[in-house]
Amino acid sequence: MNSQLLKLTVMLLLLFPIFAGAQQVHVLSEAVEFSGKIGSSQRKTVLLHNESSQSKTYLLRNIKGSIGSSQKMRICLGDQCFDPKKDLAKVMLKLAPGEIYTDLYLEFELGIAETLGSFDLVFVNSEALRDFFVVEAKYSVSSEPKADFSHKDIKLGDIYPNPSNRVAQLDYTLVNPKSKAKITVTSFIGNPIAEYELDPTRNSLVIHVADFQPGVYFYTLFVDNKNVVTKKLQVKK
Repeated sequence: MNSQLLKLTVMLLLLFPIFAGAQQVHVLSEAVEFSGKIGSSQRKTVLLHNESSQSKTYLLRNIKGSIGSSQKMRICLGDQCFDPKKDLAKVMLKLAPGEIYTDLYLEFELGIAETLGSFDLVFVNSEALRDFFVVEAKYSVSSEPKADFSHKDIKLGDIYPNPSNRVAQLDYTLVNPKSKAKITVTSFIGNPIAEYELDPTRNSLVIHVADFQPGVYFYTLFVDNKNVVTKKLQVKK
């Protein structure tokens, strides 16, 4: 074996652990953002995609960044919620091969004073420390109310991320669970694209836009078959 080939072989062997530890779970949601008035609380969904062909188990290893002394954050897996300051080791995610996981939520209390900050949640594969992913979050607390849409039967946040190229998400709360609410998506010229019933037992709607053509769309909230509000969604590639 000549010297050049030997050097190449050694380099590949050294790099192999790095390649082997490549990230296989991706956070589909962009940075989670909590923005609102003093004293309010919010709940956001974090979307994860296990792009591997293997089952994965991840533990919350640590929290980087800062959470103010008057802010409180909880991590929820379905209906089970944890205070990471007390239950860090109990936060465990199990992802099936190819699964898009939609049951990870962050609940955040915005505190008693105007402030802003950010933090990262670091999840590590329980069997391979090189395999990890990071959920980025930031918060902004003001004395002014947030500009989400409110109706007597429903509270609806703005769609995010916007523009989007994979998934777009709407957070909502059905104040009146007996009302029938839905979101319709139409093209720029009004052609129907999709329709989604809002489940009163959930707090978010995930819209997969990867198959949408790039461009401007409109999403409309209907409550009991009445057009309540229309907003814009931009899809990019």
